[in-house]
Amino acid sequence: MLQLRECILSVVPDAEEVISYGMPAFRVDGTIVAGLLANKTYVGYYPFSGTVLPALPEALASFRQTKSALHVPLDRTLSRPLVRTLIRLRLAQSRPTSRSVRAPGASARHHRR
Repeated sequence: MLQLRECILSVVPDAEEVISYGMPAFRVDGTIVAGLLANKTYVGYYPFSGTVLPALPEALASFRQTKSALHVPLDRTLSRPLVRTLIRLRLAQSRPTSRSVRAPGASARHHRR
């Protein structure tokens, strides 16, 4: 688990280490980008998003996973490039896109004519 922690911090060195949902987590610009939880046979990597892991099926094919966690066996680790990709995907989700930005005073409701 410490090796994965160090890898995350090498990718986002300014990340704030916090506890979220009872696990060590890493916050960047107000967004939790990763969490870690040790288990008897694996370390759980939690991207705090249900869409990050499904976005990388080939890269993660050799790991067991749930909708919210990647199970990294104790005798393996995630590569730095893969951790970088996971975190970049998570950060991209937290940033507004130009389509989601509205002009001041604009309503989110659609009006029928």
